[in-house]
Amino acid sequence: MSDEWSALAEEISRHAQDYVDGLTRVAGGEGGDAIWSLLLVEVAQVCLAGAKLGANRDVILDGNYEPPMSEDPDIDGVRTALAERLGPVDDYAEVFDPYKDTAVTPYRLSDDLTAVAADLIHGLRHYRAGRPGEALWWWQYSYFNTWGNHAGAAMRALQALAAHSRLDVAEETTLDVAGEATVV
Repeated sequence: MSDEWSALAEEISRHAQDYVDGLTRVAGGEGGDAIWSLLLVEVAQVCLAGAKLGANRDVILDGNYEPPMSEDPDIDGVRTALAERLGPVDDYAEVFDPYKDTAVTPYRLSDDLTAVAADLIHGLRHYRAGRPGEALWWWQYSYFNTWGNHAGAAMRALQALAAHSRLDVAEETTLDVAGEATVV
């Protein structure tokens, strides 16, 4: 494996582990009222990693074969905990593919966030097994196939939540210069 690919694999592995760790901490109750902001940062950082994978040439495995691995760990507990923490904002609407399928589709942040984590964990398992090429191939493939869409959709939803929490303020009644009540 070239030095360029090795450096990229190391970088993506750090982003992947940071995302999984951050998501697990938030699901465990960390973050308090800043949950949307924390999740937005985690998703944005992993989207940067995905963009780097997308901007690189295709990673092709020797023999176009992914070595078998044992079953990936079950992260449904993280998904369930996130769904509980997100409560009424877990469900949102998204357009799956703005070029081919413009129908609005129901999504869940908890599903999106853990789908990203599951794909990243699969790649991390290759990376930790000493197969950085397979890890890069998996991360790139699954970025285009699944987790890139889930991360992008989650980022849009989280950005909307952050914006609503800051911009949707209660109306105030003030008096104008003529003494008339005005709603602002």
